[in-house]
Amino acid sequence: MTIELLSAFALFAFVSSISPGPNNLILLSSGIAYGTKRSLSLLFGINIGFMAMILAIGLGIGELFATSPNLYTWLKWISTIYLLYLAYKVARSSTIQTQQPHKAPMTFTQAALFQWVNPKAWSMALSAIAVYAPSTSMESTVLIAAVFAAINLPCILSWLLAGDKLSELLNDEKSVQYLNYFLALLLVVSVLPTIF
Repeated sequence: MTIELLSAFALFAFVSSISPGPNNLILLSSGIAYGTKRSLSLLFGINIGFMAMILAIGLGIGELFATSPNLYTWLKWISTIYLLYLAYKVARSSTIQTQQPHKAPMTFTQAALFQWVNPKAWSMALSAIAVYAPSTSMESTVLIAAVFAAINLPCILSWLLAGDKLSELLNDEKSVQYLNYFLALLLVVSVLPTIF
């Protein structure tokens, strides 16, 4: 991969990782509800799960979607339904972490598996492989996955930290509820491109 192509890919990885989407909204919400320390398993689950997804797509699963377009359609609808369910759960959540010590954020495994029903993650991973590693060689796939993971981690961490800081400003149930409605709405909006 040339320096120019690697630079273009790094920019793509940064923009797609920092922009709002299901992962970032869940991290923001978790930062608010549980703080940074309790949400680290979620953070690393997203990052490593996404890297594994890129590797799987680059090493052959992408071909499955190319030969079976109906499979992609089914995945799209399952993902959409699941994300709408998550939006509902976020909207219904009305209390902050200090009032729910028995609750916990998504685990590492749940976050890693969530990548497989996240339409934005699919779009990012398929685009990364198709555009920047079209040969799908082992070397180019591993490079794409490693660079994406390295750029992705600080980007998604910024959403978690923002949620943690935002929790300091939320001092009553009403403001938490309004924020949860807003986050749920953003999650629904992030699903709309997959539907249309």
